[in-house]
Amino acid sequence: MSQYEANANREHRRYRVAIGGIGHETNTFSPLATDLDDFEISEGAVLLREFCLTSSPEVELVPTLWAQAFPGGLVRRQAYLHLRDRLIASLGVAGPIDGVCLSLHGAMEAEGVAKAEADLLAAVREVVGTRVPIAVALDLHGNVTPSMAALADVFTAYRTAPHRDATSTRQRAFDALMRILREHLRPKPVLIKPPLVLPGEQAVTDVEPMRSLIQLSQEVESVPGILAACILVGCAWTDVPHNITSVIVTAEREAGVAQAQAERLAEVTWDRRRRFAYDVPTGTIDECMDVALASPEGPFFITDSGDNPTAGAPGDVPVFLERLIARNVPDAVFASISDAAAVAVCRAAGVGEQVKLSVGGKLDSITAPPFPLTGEVIFLSEPHAAGQELAVVRAGGVRVILSSERGAFTAPEHFRAARIDPLEHRIVVVKQGYLFAELRPVARHTMMALSPGLTDLVLSRLPYAHMARPAFPFDPEMTWSPRPGAR
Repeated sequence: MSQYEANANREHRRYRVAIGGIGHETNTFSPLATDLDDFEISEGAVLLREFCLTSSPEVELVPTLWAQAFPGGLVRRQAYLHLRDRLIASLGVAGPIDGVCLSLHGAMEAEGVAKAEADLLAAVREVVGTRVPIAVALDLHGNVTPSMAALADVFTAYRTAPHRDATSTRQRAFDALMRILREHLRPKPVLIKPPLVLPGEQAVTDVEPMRSLIQLSQEVESVPGILAACILVGCAWTDVPHNITSVIVTAEREAGVAQAQAERLAEVTWDRRRRFAYDVPTGTIDECMDVALASPEGPFFITDSGDNPTAGAPGDVPVFLERLIARNVPDAVFASISDAAAVAVCRAAGVGEQVKLSVGGKLDSITAPPFPLTGEVIFLSEPHAAGQELAVVRAGGVRVILSSERGAFTAPEHFRAARIDPLEHRIVVVKQGYLFAELRPVARHTMMALSPGLTDLVLSRLPYAHMARPAFPFDPEMTWSPRPGAR
């Protein structure tokens, strides 16, 4: 018996709970590997502050390592191993631990690692032993595997998309962990995976059917004997066999109680598979532009969903921009193109100067080539030795925001950083899928362009090689039941 297991057996007046995690949403179609310097790493007092848990005097929170990176391509093997080993080393010297609370994404994939989060959980389990409970908080778009379910004791997941409950999801995981410790529970998680591949844009939680499924998961949590319940949409742009939806129900003690409720939630999810849909009108790039131009008032937001950096796309596909310029749109903002070289040319020219640029098509050279853009530099952000720099080029009626780094304009303050007020313009194009929560109150109208790219919402256009089949909607006539042996 390890020192951790022995510590778990004694009565407590004070609990020591280790916290940390590694978070990344991996788009395996992206050619841009995610390296160590792409992660923001928190340790010590910074981790304690940013993890933002409400605890009590009887609990000592023990920080390990919390690393998070912007969505992108596969995490480089050495980067992942470095982060994992740092977290494990911190855990190893922390002294006796009563429980572990981890914040993960659920869709992280690393080069040469079968499933990164399962590998991380196995490493944590090796240190703390089999009797120290592990609680895991996940993103709604996590891809959960049976190995993950076997290594942790309880799971929680976001209940909102667009996401606005990361902190409360970690808190629910921590609260469940404390119940396990205080009440000496022996939790039994049950994982069921309906074979349903869903882009997150078809599972917005404020509309049906996801709204009622989230409500049902909360009802399941109120069933006697149930500790936690969650449903995860999965990440459709992670080309792995486990990128389908997940239902996880954790029993306080008896697995049979969790099995019955997991089957119930999974069956309802599967029965509603044909009802998942976008929460805003969609169309081709030109169809969306036609509607926006005919609209009597703005701002009319259009999302360039096929090149969505918040889902791991590079963010430099210029196809939509090319159509705006070709159609001489009189008043539009395009936010944005990630192109450090173009920003450098603008800075060398200066504000008020004409520039001839070759924008985009450098990070994602698969979808489209660079686009020749001629215009006037009307804004340059302050130069930085490190960090994002912005340039705005006006080409006719279109203001094109160029960024030196990958990112997304998801809130009004991002536009203000480029000295642009979206309320003053007729059409605003942003590289997102569903419109982020901070922008929804700003937009009078919204459409989603089913544009090309590495987050293409038309999943049949993507080059899947590892996805398990059959799966809906690729095999629309397939049958499935959550009950073993049922047809």
